Amino acid sequence: MRQFLMDTHASAGGGPNFAPMAIEILLPYLPEAAGQARRFVRDALVDWGLEQLIDVGVLVASELVTNAAKTGCQQQMTVGVRWISPVTLRIAVRDGSCILPVLIRASRSAECHRGLALVDRLTDGRWGATVEVAGKVVHADLTIVR
Repeated sequence: MRQFLMDTHASAGGGPNFAPMAIEILLPYLPEAAGQARRFVRDALVDWGLEQLIDVGVLVASELVTNAAKTGCQQQMTVGVRWISPVTLRIAVRDGSCILPVLIRASRSAECHRGLALVDRLTDGRWGATVEVAGKVVHADLTIVR
């Protein structure tokens, strides 16, 4: 596992006092990866003074990592947390599958297919996916309220 921290000091439309930050971790495609992602996101949010996002952030990260782990890829996945504007935090998971996620409205009695619907609800629909050469990135944006 390696962690990378970047402080770009670019304004990103956030004014002179805003410096976008990002941190990433490589995780294996194993069941325990979701727990590692939750701890990683929680620690980043605490370090950045965004404790108000911990509950939602760790849940979103857990759901995205769980979906990535189900792809069956054998590479490592990357979990990233990016503070992209004064009011937006992005949680993203890069995996080795080019198959895009599909939002399924599961029935109340369904025991699966609820994760992405939960992410959709928690982010007010502010999530998406981008296909890359060797996989995809699924991201979810959280609103920072101060």
